[in-house]
Amino acid sequence: MRVTVIGTGYVGTVTGACLAYLGHRVTCVDTDANKIDKLSRGEAPIYEPLLPEILELASRRGGIDFRTSLAEAAAGSDVVFIAVGTPPLESGEANLEYLEAAARAVGAALDDSRFRVVVNKSTVPVGSANLVETLVREGMADSLSGERPGIRFGVASNPEFLREGSAMADSLYPDRIVVGSGDERVIAIMRELYAPLVEQTFEPPPGLARPAALQQVPLLITSLTGAEMIKYAANAFLTLKIGYANEIANICERVGAEATEVMAGLGLDSRIGPRFLNPGVGWGGSCFGKDVSALLHTAREYGYHARLLEASLEVNAAQRNTVIQKLQEKLFILKGRTIGLLGLAFKPDTDDLRDAPALYIAERLLQMGARVKAYDPVAIEPCRALHPELRIRYCGTAAETADDADALVLVTEWSEFLDLDLAGLAKRMASPILVDGRNLFAPEAAAAAGFDYIGVGRAPRPRSAQSDAVGAARNHR
Repeated sequence: MRVTVIGTGYVGTVTGACLAYLGHRVTCVDTDANKIDKLSRGEAPIYEPLLPEILELASRRGGIDFRTSLAEAAAGSDVVFIAVGTPPLESGEANLEYLEAAARAVGAALDDSRFRVVVNKSTVPVGSANLVETLVREGMADSLSGERPGIRFGVASNPEFLREGSAMADSLYPDRIVVGSGDERVIAIMRELYAPLVEQTFEPPPGLARPAALQQVPLLITSLTGAEMIKYAANAFLTLKIGYANEIANICERVGAEATEVMAGLGLDSRIGPRFLNPGVGWGGSCFGKDVSALLHTAREYGYHARLLEASLEVNAAQRNTVIQKLQEKLFILKGRTIGLLGLAFKPDTDDLRDAPALYIAERLLQMGARVKAYDPVAIEPCRALHPELRIRYCGTAAETADDADALVLVTEWSEFLDLDLAGLAKRMASPILVDGRNLFAPEAAAAAGFDYIGVGRAPRPRSAQSDAVGAARNHR
């Protein structure tokens, strides 16, 4: 099938690459000429593992190209995806400016040569599919050729459920595909589009093996509003689950229980499951906060007070401050202290800094008079470019971050941090304090390496007596 994807952000680029890998002919369109030039050279505009490889394979399979002009691409397509950004406004509602412009542009580009499906891939408030249909018709009427009654199209809602850092696996081996529509022609085309995914008939790309148990992907057909609600409800539930894990972890600290043990016990309950039960410094990224705020706005529009959703935002905001509290408990005065942050991106395997906990922690420490150093495997240059106001000293290695630091804070659980020489880091520091904001390290191993270890929901682990003796001898010399 011929497919056009409007928007080459995270969702649009990944969607276009994977559909082309499956054998469809894809054109990605964006008004940003720099992005299009970069993609045309085979360079991914975002950091995402395996995306460059999938883009290269896609060009040899179904074929994929990149343009700044929509008209020709949309006119020649069977399916047009709208995958533009919907950033939050100050009120919490989604900004639909880009969605509206894209929908009108699609209407202006359509002709009467075939029936087409216009797909909402962007995360949009409930009712937006109806809005898109209206806007497409307005675009048709406003075009130079005026009203064109022979044009046939239908609208579908097809939310994405991608996790940054594992978007390729989430796209090719999804838990489910949700298509919202009441039009049988639309549903038939979407079934054909996604048949290779549903039936898992495609050859897995190198480095991304198909899960052994996966034989078929569920395709759920819903109403337009049902599909829109599923996306918001899923993300809101995950924020609640993470927030619950953090609430229980904070209680565990006070009563002397180990949060990791408690979460393991909870996760073994088949009604609950183990995923998203990892206590830490809270979630970040572009989706969770935006989507919960948008759902809250929708609830208010319809006269409903969604207390649990409000609490999920409050708990997450408070959780970031626990790092500051833990540092104060150990160092008392933070003014003039040097704090090293391990990780800047909101999660590993991405360079995305949107709503990253590390940036909030860095800003608070700087406001309190501390000096902040930081290391991240991929997000340093984006942070330097996007946040020039932050007076962070960027380091090239974790070891450099530890040099003369009064404390280290693990904020992003990059896998390379598991291989750190903890004893070597401790020896470099002015005071070997480690706040493990993701419970990445084994407490006993960190203590044996010489650290005064503080996790989330874990009993404190003072450094071992042997480490104290070594430290005393070092200080005496």
